[in-house]
Amino acid sequence: MAIRITYFVHGTTIDNEQRISSGWSDVELSELGKKQSIDLKKQVKGKKFDVIFCSDLKRAVDSAKLAFETEAPIIPDARLRECNYGTYNAEPSAIVEPMQEKNITERFPEGESYEDVKARMADFLKFLKRDYDGKSVAIVAHKAPQLALDVLLKGKTWEEALAEDWRKTKAWKPGWEYEI
Repeated sequence: MAIRITYFVHGTTIDNEQRISSGWSDVELSELGKKQSIDLKKQVKGKKFDVIFCSDLKRAVDSAKLAFETEAPIIPDARLRECNYGTYNAEPSAIVEPMQEKNITERFPEGESYEDVKARMADFLKFLKRDYDGKSVAIVAHKAPQLALDVLLKGKTWEEALAEDWRKTKAWKPGWEYEI
């Protein structure tokens, strides 16, 4: 049986508003991010999930709770964290973003690579296949895990996933669909 995944990105954070790449820094949602998470609940009304997984970072946990707390169990999972930018966590996006393509295979100093994120997500997908076969699953997380799903499940290269990212194309939507 198939597992249906709907992927949601956490709401806007204080760092996002200041053009900071948080990485593993545990930052708060901004007022806009809280509103976006509450509004998401209305935008996906009628969609049913058996379980909601989220990154264990506060911005994803808070987004999941604001959007889905009464819908299904919410389970934080560290495998869904953003890429660890290491010494570049909480640094300006103008510095971090240009480094991303270089760090597909090469780790950020004291951090991880996008391939490391892909390995985390592959492990998470194996877990879903084992324990949630046939279920409808929501994930609330970050950029890198979403792009890893594009690589793992949609057959994109990292270069394609980064170039076609909704953040660059300004093509946000209330949930991206995947199936395994």
